[in-house]
Amino acid sequence: MTHDRTDTPRADDPSDEIDDPSEQSPEPDGERRVVAGDGPTVSTSRVVDIATSLLAIDTQNPPGDVREAIAYTEDLLSTAGFATERVTTDPAKPNLIATLPGESDRTLLYNGHVDTVPVDAQAWTYDPFGERDGERLYGRGATDMKGPLAAMLAAGEALAAADRDPPVSLAFAVVSDEETGGDAGVDTVVERDALGTLAPDGCVIGETTSAGDRYSVTVADRGSIWLTLRATGTAAHGSRPSRGDNAIDRLWEAASLVRSRIAARDITLDTALRPIVEESVAFYEPTLGADAARDLFEHPTVNLGTIEGGDAVNTVPDSATARLDIRLTAGVDTADVLADIRECLAEFPAIAIADVSWSVGSHEPVESPLVEAVTKTAEGVVGDRIYRRSATGGGDAKTFRHAGVPTVEFGIGTDTAHAVDEYTAVEALARNAAVYARLPAVWESFL
Repeated sequence: MTHDRTDTPRADDPSDEIDDPSEQSPEPDGERRVVAGDGPTVSTSRVVDIATSLLAIDTQNPPGDVREAIAYTEDLLSTAGFATERVTTDPAKPNLIATLPGESDRTLLYNGHVDTVPVDAQAWTYDPFGERDGERLYGRGATDMKGPLAAMLAAGEALAAADRDPPVSLAFAVVSDEETGGDAGVDTVVERDALGTLAPDGCVIGETTSAGDRYSVTVADRGSIWLTLRATGTAAHGSRPSRGDNAIDRLWEAASLVRSRIAARDITLDTALRPIVEESVAFYEPTLGADAARDLFEHPTVNLGTIEGGDAVNTVPDSATARLDIRLTAGVDTADVLADIRECLAEFPAIAIADVSWSVGSHEPVESPLVEAVTKTAEGVVGDRIYRRSATGGGDAKTFRHAGVPTVEFGIGTDTAHAVDEYTAVEALARNAAVYARLPAVWESFL
């Protein structure tokens, strides 16, 4: 996952009641149901059942074989009344799109991925393919993002089964390959023009966006430059280093200059991005501190991720390679920053750019109907402030936004994504389902 790690309060106390006035009503058999305001009723046990079923399916990526998970999802949605279709470039990594007409031809798209990062089962205390312990559900993908996806699917079922058609048309894009870059996943969905079938006017992605007792909707992501630098030198015996030119030393000097100069670069923000930056700083400040949180968005960040060179300790290396990860707040001109990097490197004739890839950050205006709707809906469910912030990285939301689809991320989960004993809370599953079920009606009211 390329997004921020997140956290949620412990939910293993005796009550997993949702602290919203419209939250729950008892059923005759005593089962809890989440009442999602203007949306349909969603059974908490149904959300847990779907999450448990998804967790039981091994979708580690690599290798990324998600056929069983997509088949399960396709059966669930088609049984609920959705028209389904697969979009595939890699046979082991199919993607599912599904549609359901509503009272309006405006379409809300739910997006989630079924692949997970690999798991070392020996390191786990719990079954990495699903185990419930009290009010926690453990398993690889519990919070990233089979848990939120289960909440979306349960909400979709409930909306399809309601006495009246959904207030807007509904669509799902359940994708593969998010954890390894998305080539076979969301990129395939966009490149094969599946968006033409889905025709979304807005998209919500179920990535976890909470942190402790703070909740947020992610409305922006940062751009990136991934840079590979290669240095050349002159080999010599390690006992006589002055007779050679150390490529690692040259590379370190060049990389250090790039890091210091680019990280000190002030970012000029568009007025539309200023409120997003301010709420992002407020969201991250409790964990990072005020200065570090502001630096994330007021300046580029530069990470020297790898450096390789040399064959032996007693030899002056004649070549070396470094890889840098540079992140830029949405709205920053990536080409301008890349030009600054080239200017830095012009001082080092023995350094060449061996490879470069880049992406442009994206954002959804805070006053857009989608942001307003998700914020209002989530506030009604959790009873607390919802920060409208930028992610520190980027993921599938960027792809959808660049394809012209207004997109946000929202999910409640834990800070255990990709970790040993990854888990989500039953309360988080229920709250997510409530938000996703209520969202169509609230969004329609803002259109």
